[in-house]
Amino acid sequence: MQLPVFGDMNFRSDGMSEDCLYLNVWAPGGTHVPARLPVLVYFYGGGFIAGDGSEYRYDGESMARRGIVTVTVNYRLGIFGFFCYPGLDRETSYHGCGDYGLLDQAAALDWVRNNIGSFGGDPDRVTIAGESAGSFSVSALMASPLSKGRIAGAIGESGSLLGNGGVSTLEKAMASGQHFAEGIHKSSLEALRAMPAADLLQATANASFGTFPVVVDGYFLPRQIVSIYEDGMQAHVPLLVGWNSEEMGSGFLLGPEKPTVGHFENAVKKRFGDHADSILRVYHAGNDSEALHAATDLASDLFIAFGTWKWSEIQSRTGGKPVYQYYFERARPVMRAEMGNSVAGLAGGVLKDTTGGKSPRPATPSGAVHSAEIEYALGNLPSNRVYDWQADDYKVSDILQTFFANFIKTGNPNGMTVPFWPRVDLQKPVQVMHINTMTRVETEITRDRYLELDHINLNNR
Repeated sequence: MQLPVFGDMNFRSDGMSEDCLYLNVWAPGGTHVPARLPVLVYFYGGGFIAGDGSEYRYDGESMARRGIVTVTVNYRLGIFGFFCYPGLDRETSYHGCGDYGLLDQAAALDWVRNNIGSFGGDPDRVTIAGESAGSFSVSALMASPLSKGRIAGAIGESGSLLGNGGVSTLEKAMASGQHFAEGIHKSSLEALRAMPAADLLQATANASFGTFPVVVDGYFLPRQIVSIYEDGMQAHVPLLVGWNSEEMGSGFLLGPEKPTVGHFENAVKKRFGDHADSILRVYHAGNDSEALHAATDLASDLFIAFGTWKWSEIQSRTGGKPVYQYYFERARPVMRAEMGNSVAGLAGGVLKDTTGGKSPRPATPSGAVHSAEIEYALGNLPSNRVYDWQADDYKVSDILQTFFANFIKTGNPNGMTVPFWPRVDLQKPVQVMHINTMTRVETEITRDRYLELDHINLNNR
């Protein structure tokens, strides 16, 4: 159950229903396929309010051709997956509520452990992966005691629960749930349960983002996720993790204002108050061109990059296994000519213009936007017919997918045909794999930014 929130989602499922907890399995075919192959379990993104395991960009056929049993998993979303409300806590043995979507994911890992051998997969070689909310999920599953012994490796693409405040307390989540219920004039759990699912879904249309948060429920997450990682209580498995060069545009920070030095400085002062000077020091803007880049960098970091870096940082210190960090730079090419001159929403080869042709074609971004790496990483560029993929795009896809496949098979992305990728070593300048047409390793240059944001985040806890 979900509202049509994102225009780039194109589902192959045959309808929407509360009966949604299914998964998909792709396995190498033929009579000579060896048993006990490595397994990839992939969780979709969509802000925990949208998404489906049937999306074309997550298709597992390409990974299966590389000898990997691939699984995509559905999990409940929005109010159906993350509602916390007084009374729900009394129905559980652990006196908590919420995180039902994450419990779905944990149940899927149980299913994989018990059944993947029937598809040639090795239950002891399961790598979990995901993008955006899927990456948030991977960071949570690594911290959850319910996942113990079910994970051999992890891949996080743009996102974790370790940044910007962590996860909600049980008290705050229940208060948020009660506020929502009062807003739709429901005064009890029974009244909410009596609503048809479609009506309940529609009632969430005006709910603010974060109304249904991930919560320290006392069961899936026994305490704050940052403290779990800081104490080294998360899964000690190899981690491949990174983010994109343009996760968010400058408008996320500046609103309708033009990206000038003055507007950038004013926005920083308004948002950071007493910390503004230190932020402007690490996000320097000496002219309007630099202001555009600084605003884009800060917007991307605040949106998702900082939290992903924090995950990499703590896992490197306390996780006991190698961490490999990437930075995806490849900007998507222009849209195909048949897409026309205007577009409102794009979805994996399907054009969805809901404005009668009045919406202008989006400007081509200068960097890699949020979610742009998915088709490259999973080998699914041909399934997205919106963009005019070029030979260089397939080259980038082959390199990134090879890194992923190597990591899924061995816990190490290195191998033949790809550049050498050093693990994160916090005793030295961190080495980051930059994924582009000229894929190469560079020393991390954003560390001062993230250390400053981390300092501010700690002060505001």
